[in-house]
Amino acid sequence: MSTLSSETSASDANNRSFWMPGNYQRTVKRTEDAFQACNDIVACFQERARVERQYAQQLSEWSNKWKPVVDSTPLYGSLLKAWQCFLSSADRLANLHGSVCRSLVSEDGNQVRTWQRDSFHKKLFGGFKESQDIDTGFARAQKPWAKKLKKLDKARRAYHKVSRKEQAAKEREAHAQGNPDVAIDKQKKIQEEREVAQQEAEKVRARYEKILEEVNRYAPRYMEEMESVFDQSQEEERKRIVFLKQAFLSIHKHLDVTTNESVKAVYSELNNTLLAIDEQEDLRWWKNTHGPGMPTDWPHFQEWIPEKKVKKGKKVVEKKQELIEKSVMIGGVRVRSLYDYVGQETDELSFKAGKAGEEFLKIEDEDDQGWCRGKKDDGWEGLYPANYVEVV
Repeated sequence: MSTLSSETSASDANNRSFWMPGNYQRTVKRTEDAFQACNDIVACFQERARVERQYAQQLSEWSNKWKPVVDSTPLYGSLLKAWQCFLSSADRLANLHGSVCRSLVSEDGNQVRTWQRDSFHKKLFGGFKESQDIDTGFARAQKPWAKKLKKLDKARRAYHKVSRKEQAAKEREAHAQGNPDVAIDKQKKIQEEREVAQQEAEKVRARYEKILEEVNRYAPRYMEEMESVFDQSQEEERKRIVFLKQAFLSIHKHLDVTTNESVKAVYSELNNTLLAIDEQEDLRWWKNTHGPGMPTDWPHFQEWIPEKKVKKGKKVVEKKQELIEKSVMIGGVRVRSLYDYVGQETDELSFKAGKAGEEFLKIEDEDDQGWCRGKKDDGWEGLYPANYVEVV
């Protein structure tokens, strides 16, 4: 049973062999399969691009939804900055994933499409020139071999047929020789039939061996021609593999955000903002803005001063002189920023706190709304919150 099974397995393997007639079609079909693989690759990563675009859109929508909530939150100081940084980071990541989407479509997808168009040339009635060339080469190389195999198979079947006939004649002869009921004439006739069958088997065997020798003599040439065509197919496939490897590496480069410097910068800035949360600074800001540190005009005795009657022209001159004196008085007060402030209007100053704080001049006292006027060293003047600075 095991012998029969092994023989069947060997026969199946031989029938599937590349060298058997027609089995080169798998190699021919490989070219057409590569064309379809390009279509599948483009479709696959176009879908991934849509995922990236949707993720970018969701990040942006999430950030826009929560910005007004965060801006009106009761949190303040460094905690507020940290929360806001999460939203600004989401905006930057949305832009990044949007660029990934564009790269997958416009760069990688177009690159594969262009290579596919240049590497596969469709025939008028279907198929590709490249696969047809390979198919023609294999068919031309295999045609003589297939004829010889067909001739050999015919000779083999003829030899096996006469061998069975010879074996049957031998068995009849052996049976007749051991049987006394068979007449001598009958035994002689059976013997003659066995001799004729033996001679015919030897003759057919000789023809079979001759054809087999011819086939074996032709085998090296057949193998050389088939391998030549196969090598051409392998070279084309090698080019396809090399290209698709580079295409996959390009896709990986666009998708691998772990090595993207922009992503690193986003998360590094976010981490630094979180580490910069300072409870002492936040508490001091609250104290100066809403607590005991707020400036106030404590009650004091105010002397009544009668108004002087002056001429209109003189009053205007005195008022201008008062403003000048006030400006001169305030212009001498140098202050240092405690917190970062970004001007919201064109008439407002912007400054950063940093480690030492940014210094500039206060040229007007605080008004009823809690604003002072300052002047930077570069000459720029503007308003700023009074509780964001301290006197140097």
